[in-house]
Amino acid sequence: MPFIRRSGVTSHLIFAIAAAAIGSSFQHGYNTGVVNAPTDLIKQFINETFHERFDEYPEKGTISLIFSIMVSIFCVGGMIGALLTAYVAEKFGRKGGLLWNNVFVFVAAALMGFSKLCRSYEMLILGRFFIGFNAGLNAGLAPMYLTEISPVNLRGAIGTIYQLVITISILISNILGIPEIFGTEDKWPILFAATVVPSIFMLATLPLCPESPKHILIIQGRDVNAQRALTWFRGTIEVHDEMDEMRAEYEAMKLVPKVTLHEMWYNPTLRQPLVIAVVVMLSQQLSGINAAMYFSTDIFEKAGLVKKEALYSTMGMGVINVAMTLVSLILVDRCGRRTLHLFGLAGMAVTTVILTLCLALNYIKVFGYISIVAVFAFVIMFATGPGSIPWFLVAELFGAGARAVATSIAVAVNWSANFVVGLAFLPLMESIRGNVFLIFTFLLALFWLFTYKKVPETKGKTAEEIAAVFRQKAYQIN
Repeated sequence: MPFIRRSGVTSHLIFAIAAAAIGSSFQHGYNTGVVNAPTDLIKQFINETFHERFDEYPEKGTISLIFSIMVSIFCVGGMIGALLTAYVAEKFGRKGGLLWNNVFVFVAAALMGFSKLCRSYEMLILGRFFIGFNAGLNAGLAPMYLTEISPVNLRGAIGTIYQLVITISILISNILGIPEIFGTEDKWPILFAATVVPSIFMLATLPLCPESPKHILIIQGRDVNAQRALTWFRGTIEVHDEMDEMRAEYEAMKLVPKVTLHEMWYNPTLRQPLVIAVVVMLSQQLSGINAAMYFSTDIFEKAGLVKKEALYSTMGMGVINVAMTLVSLILVDRCGRRTLHLFGLAGMAVTTVILTLCLALNYIKVFGYISIVAVFAFVIMFATGPGSIPWFLVAELFGAGARAVATSIAVAVNWSANFVVGLAFLPLMESIRGNVFLIFTFLLALFWLFTYKKVPETKGKTAEEIAAVFRQKAYQIN
């Protein structure tokens, strides 16, 4: 297979990507979208359980509060998991951390799956916290592992796979949540317990793959083992050039002190990429995409569609998200990260203005259907760049020595922003209605300007070449 060898794609690499991505990012996407379809069923369960305990029915606001806690606690778990990324990545390795993290999936699946049987919405909330913790840790570890096992020419495409699996799993959660499958009063707990399936897949496949060669060499200092792992991924013993690059990075790292939070902020060559990593992560979450994902059915209903039309429009949005992420996977190593990110942010800003107009004129039937087109366009623009690029751009901006700490900070910021949007979107929408999307328009414009001014292109560059860009900028500033 000469073409496959030259391009860097091997059967071993494909196997490792599937093992790492399906078992990790599936949890992230599936549990982001799983609460959407069965919302009314869960609220009914909360209402009945409350009545059984206290012999009175809760107020509508109480039900909404309990449901909101259940939704948002996923992000709280994600924040905590993300903050522990650096420790876990250094202590257990990228692969080892991913494997041990599955313990929380089994705990979460049991709590959520048996919550209705035990008449406990607290079990549902606790299960959401544990699966959030798992997803937060995965969001740091999996892109790191994928970036470090990828050939330079395929780094963008392979990094995009994390987001691709997220989009596929969101779509799967929406499909499984329809009334014809698990979206019924008796079966909705199965919907939550099903999150254990990709973990079983990971536990069966990832142990057969080596640890990241960069982690083995640069963190553990084991040269022979690193070369053996790299040979396994590349399907050839001709890995001398790549090993030399990794050794150069290892020698350079030995000359500087261990990277700490203090060092990340006060060293200008690390502070610049850290600020970029944080802002790019914020541009993903504060773009409004999670508002669309979490509350898409509500948005369509407020735009004038009936319940069934809104539900199927949400599923259509998921299909578009998957399709366009696939397009992004193809384009990212051709057009570049910066170009696609700018294009996506600009397109999202325009569509939020259109969506605002549609929601303001929802008493006219045609604007209900235009709102579907606007949301679809919004998802297309998101999937083009802001959806996938932040996950692997953070890993590209830093060498192996600083990568774990930087990823931990950036992913924690991502989950924090996710939490804020999930908590604030509905109250804002109830108070200022469709004008809420103008807030996202303003933020998207700011993120576009920042990306245009500050974010460098990383396509096709090694870690040392990217570091040299920031060293030069730091020198110019000083």
